[in-house]
Amino acid sequence: MSKIGKINISIPEKVKVALAGNILNIEGPLGKKSINLDLDTFSLDIKDGKEISIKPKKIDQNTKRLWGMNRSLINNAVIGSSKGYEKILELVGVGYRAALKGKILNLQLGYSHDINYEIPDGIKIVVEKQTTIKISGVDKQQVGLVVSKIKTFRKIEPYKGKGVREKGQYVLKKEGKKK
Repeated sequence: MSKIGKINISIPEKVKVALAGNILNIEGPLGKKSINLDLDTFSLDIKDGKEISIKPKKIDQNTKRLWGMNRSLINNAVIGSSKGYEKILELVGVGYRAALKGKILNLQLGYSHDINYEIPDGIKIVVEKQTTIKISGVDKQQVGLVVSKIKTFRKIEPYKGKGVREKGQYVLKKEGKKK
């Protein structure tokens, strides 16, 4: 049995949930999200617009695996449309800085050239200081994908800890050469 799948999803007051065929539409103050569900395997109950529960029609190995995942996807969409998701990146290193130029994030990360990253739709990026970038959006997966892409531009170096990291991320530093 899925421990996560059994838990009901509570819907905040401002969020509207509607089922149209196999597509679950979730609309909130921050945006909309549509999730494609397999209603042949799962039954979805929306109780008075306040709670959602998802249950498999028959329990076998395959449905047990998908039950918790589908519940998590719905829960992430509900949270995203009501509160949104946010991650903060820090640039650590001498001369490392970020700047916004319209829909393009300009990064100076110690290379001979600047890196221009085009911001995808549905993502909002704010450069608070030159070394702090706040990334927010409705879709948890898309926010994580953008953060991951920006982190790959300059991976954390293990000796001095320079690079792009998430706020609060632990960096294991190596000891340098000894004489």
